[in-house]
Amino acid sequence: MSPSSWRIIFFGTPLFALPTLRRLYEGPDQVVAVVTQPDREKGRGRKVVLSPVKELALQHGLVPLQPERVKEELFQETLRGLQPDIIVVVAFGQFLPKPILNIPPYGAINVHASLLPKYRGAAPIAWAILNGEKVTGMTTMMMDEGMDTGDILLQKEILIGDEVTCETLHDQMASLGAQLLLATLEKMKGGEIRPIPQDHSRATYAPPLKKEDGHIDWRKKAWEIDRQIRAFNPWPGAFTKLGERLLKIYRGDIREKAATGKAGTVAWVGLDFIEVETGKDSFLIREVQLEGRRRMAIREFLSGHSIPVGTVFH
Repeated sequence: MSPSSWRIIFFGTPLFALPTLRRLYEGPDQVVAVVTQPDREKGRGRKVVLSPVKELALQHGLVPLQPERVKEELFQETLRGLQPDIIVVVAFGQFLPKPILNIPPYGAINVHASLLPKYRGAAPIAWAILNGEKVTGMTTMMMDEGMDTGDILLQKEILIGDEVTCETLHDQMASLGAQLLLATLEKMKGGEIRPIPQDHSRATYAPPLKKEDGHIDWRKKAWEIDRQIRAFNPWPGAFTKLGERLLKIYRGDIREKAATGKAGTVAWVGLDFIEVETGKDSFLIREVQLEGRRRMAIREFLSGHSIPVGTVFH
């Protein structure tokens, strides 16, 4: 029988990992160490930014470990000295090698934002929306040396609504992942979980997003463009060119209609939308951000910018 309270080493970096770490701090187990990515310089001012996980760990009086490479022997020795019962990983950002996975007697659990084996990789939430999935979910799995290839422990589904964005689904799934992780630990302690090997023949992949992925091809169908806008909100952002400036598009609607002009052409300008021709139907732009400006609704944008019918986005 396993102990009722485990010593846990937590690996995580972005906002997505915070709900799980918070729940672990509130629960019966002891978080003996937090591991996160090194501090990075960001923005034009090259200001050093702490990861969200580091900030939370510091609030709890714990200085996190921040190895440049987890393969460093000194770092691995530090982990062994902590004598963890289990490792929990949520969006850490580096692969864990076998020597680390073998340290805790109960192994290492990863909390992943898809229903594995679908959408293995770095950006499962965005790719699920982009591909028009109606259902996704969270998975807890035992980690091995592959990319999200370990045995499945528990899974929980979540519906993808027609208007959901990556940003809103991210927050829902982060909360769901925390709940699933706690349920997984409880069942493991009671010997109630039987790991299930993944069917690797059904695996699909969700590679990291690149900035250029956000460029809108107006020759695509309106529903494809709508998915792209929602999948890449907030990053990298779906964008088009207005003259020489980038125009990010954050929200809009599909209008079913017969094509009357070239894809990318402004067909109509209303009080709170700009209608643009697409490869099939048209798209009503409702919220934008012009390069160098803040994000705003179209009504406000049009008060300061003239977009005549016939303007071509490219």
